[in-house]
Amino acid sequence: MSDQSSYQLDVEGMSCASCVGRVERALTAVDGVREASVNLANETAQVALDDPAQLGAAVAAITQTGYHVVTRELRFTVANMSCGSCVGRVEKALRAVPGVVDVNVNLPSESVMVEVLSGVASVADVTRAAEAAGYPLTVQESSATATDTRADRKEEERQRLRRATLLAAVLTAPVVVLAMGGHLIPAFHHWISQTIGMQANWMIQFVLTTVVLAGPGRQFFMLGVPALLKGAPDMNALVAIGTSAAWLFSVVALFAPSLLPAGAADVYFEAAAVIVTLILLGRWLEARAKGRTGQAIARLVGLRAKTARVVRGGEIVELPVEEIVAGDVIHLRPGEKVAVDGEVVTGDTWIDESMITGEPMPVQKQAGDRVVGSTVNGTGALQYRATHVGEDTMLAQIIRMVETAQGTKLPISDVVNRVTLWFVPAVIAVAVMAVVVWLIFGPDPALGNALVAGVAVLIIACPCAMGLATPTSIMVGTGRAAELGVLFRQGDALQSLQGVDVVAFDKTGTLTEGRPVLNQIEVASGFDAAELLRLAASVEAQSEHPIAQAVLNRAERDGLTLAEVTDFDTITGYGLRAKVDGREVLIGAARLMTRDGIDMGAFAERHTSFGKAGQTPLFIAVDGQMAGVMSVADPVRAEAAEAVAALHKMGVKVAMITGDTKATAETIAAELGIDHVVAEVLPEGKVAAVNSLKAGGKMLAFVGDGINDAPALATADVGIAIGTGTDVAIEAADVVLMSGATSGVVAAFEISRRTMGNIRQNLVWAFGYNVLLIPVAAGALYPFFGVMLSPMLAAGAMALSSVFVLTNALRLRRVAAPVTPKSGAAPRTGAMPAPQPTPAE
Repeated sequence: MSDQSSYQLDVEGMSCASCVGRVERALTAVDGVREASVNLANETAQVALDDPAQLGAAVAAITQTGYHVVTRELRFTVANMSCGSCVGRVEKALRAVPGVVDVNVNLPSESVMVEVLSGVASVADVTRAAEAAGYPLTVQESSATATDTRADRKEEERQRLRRATLLAAVLTAPVVVLAMGGHLIPAFHHWISQTIGMQANWMIQFVLTTVVLAGPGRQFFMLGVPALLKGAPDMNALVAIGTSAAWLFSVVALFAPSLLPAGAADVYFEAAAVIVTLILLGRWLEARAKGRTGQAIARLVGLRAKTARVVRGGEIVELPVEEIVAGDVIHLRPGEKVAVDGEVVTGDTWIDESMITGEPMPVQKQAGDRVVGSTVNGTGALQYRATHVGEDTMLAQIIRMVETAQGTKLPISDVVNRVTLWFVPAVIAVAVMAVVVWLIFGPDPALGNALVAGVAVLIIACPCAMGLATPTSIMVGTGRAAELGVLFRQGDALQSLQGVDVVAFDKTGTLTEGRPVLNQIEVASGFDAAELLRLAASVEAQSEHPIAQAVLNRAERDGLTLAEVTDFDTITGYGLRAKVDGREVLIGAARLMTRDGIDMGAFAERHTSFGKAGQTPLFIAVDGQMAGVMSVADPVRAEAAEAVAALHKMGVKVAMITGDTKATAETIAAELGIDHVVAEVLPEGKVAAVNSLKAGGKMLAFVGDGINDAPALATADVGIAIGTGTDVAIEAADVVLMSGATSGVVAAFEISRRTMGNIRQNLVWAFGYNVLLIPVAAGALYPFFGVMLSPMLAAGAMALSSVFVLTNALRLRRVAAPVTPKSGAAPRTGAMPAPQPTPAE
């Protein structure tokens, strides 16, 4: 769900998998909602809408279900407002922004307060809408500093749970001592009887437990009782029922014992108090662990620059990054962060782009080069013009991509959803059944044992663990992948990738560096090498293919002046044709010469000999006569062989699809250890090559970077795009490798396999825990061993079950890159296909 009509909402109040199911059902029932995916781990809902206007209905559906959609307030100063009609225009413009909940314009103070859905409408969205209406906004300080409200909100929640847990523990400790002390130390029981008496003892326990339930434990009742009354009980409802049952029974035993059968008057205040305390402790630990699962996003957000030195009105002023607009010229000093994406105007420096690419080596930047926001400048200084700001920067897009992947519901999640739909009602039914069975067949005191069994069943059941099993692993896995330079644009690729049988690589720019070098020039009799290079470079100057740059670089190095070109024409998959100084020049692959009936003579064998040397032959004909041949080589990536070996170790076959000659392709394949080669493929033939490799039901991943790779990327089961490639290829892919290194493919596979393995471990634990311990809590062991599970132990087990799932997921943060990107090239070289407007590579 990554199109413009997809939105991510922050939802508060969800506590277990059954909450997830309820929110999803409420959303999918709204007209215009195409798809809804709710994530318990980061408490978000991703909604795809046919019409953005339906966003309000989706929010209302969540609210009616009993959950809260988080909003935030943005405050701005408004320019150009002069009368009441301006107020109306500003309000109308801002209310039209998807995600804006409320607008309050103040004409006297020339300010506006905008309430927006957190994570949906941004500062940039609001300012763009106002500016388009003719009323520029300036962010007030409270908005400028509120860049991480979700993190702040989560931190507040953790602190609230910490305070509640500590207060509950302080109040519960005396209850436990008074109730259990006599069982551990008989003398203590006698001391209590002789001093305050048992009635006073119970009264103290009653007061303290009531305070625990009404104070720290109030949240369970406030959330659980409404859910129960709506016929949709959740984890809070189970806790509310269980603790209420223990408390009510104890109150009757304390104040009206005559209503109970003889011998049944006993109190369980300590059980109610300890249950609340332990579950609060579990939720506090769970909140702390959840915070760590989202640290990858937090680190990405933390990379953003806060201010920048911008040229405004002929002066350099320091402004918040939120106020930078496209076209602003920004001064960058040594050691500063690049504020937004832009293009260098003047200056020369080296910039550390490792936060984007994962590559440790700084990159030189000069006039005309692109700079990426949040990367770190070295010792030089430069000026650059802002090209992408706000939500359009590369970092913002990466954050959005990671958040989308983290919120994706994998196919494996459907199993959990089907179970959790009936889980809590089933647990309540089991608890009722346990009570009935104990009352009918249980030994004395039957009523007390029935209460213990019923409460234990309610408390030990843990839909939280089932709801967290999948999303927490996805969050940590995709976050770690982003840190390794691997972005999962489509979350389900995380599951699909671990089942891939074959990886097919496009050669140029993936297995090779994509920066070819012209090595040799051989000319026919009657032609001069320098003149032939001048003619070829003049034609290649009209092309954007990497091989064209190799020819141009050589011509520039030799000091040649290019000629004027006319009648330029491209022959897709073959080469180029043009007139240079009145002479017709044909340049391209051997198949172009054959196509046009050019006799290659002695040069024909160079097609094979260059190929065997791992180089690409580039044939040139002038006025219908064979003029010469050039050899172009593209260095094989330094880590390519190691990456192929790592894939083999994982049991994955490796193929290479290329438009290059068969001899060249086989030479490179032998060097890298590639299993299967499909060579001399025209651009339109890549899809057919992908389909042939998928024959027999094999799952295939395709790795490419060019415009012509987009169809193959879309056809493959999983498309993996090199992030340094074209935008078209990236948009068609499921996975993006930001560094462009082949090692990123191996990292993607490793993350996929480790994450899916982690999910399976979590699900086995979550389901196994409930399947095994619910019968134990009901008293299944009593007939054989005379043992019943205390509700207090049940509460401890339940609290730890969710923490176990989260802790297990956090292990994914330690996944290391299986293959480390290396700088430089391998000693041997690969080849490039002949130049074409739509490259064969």
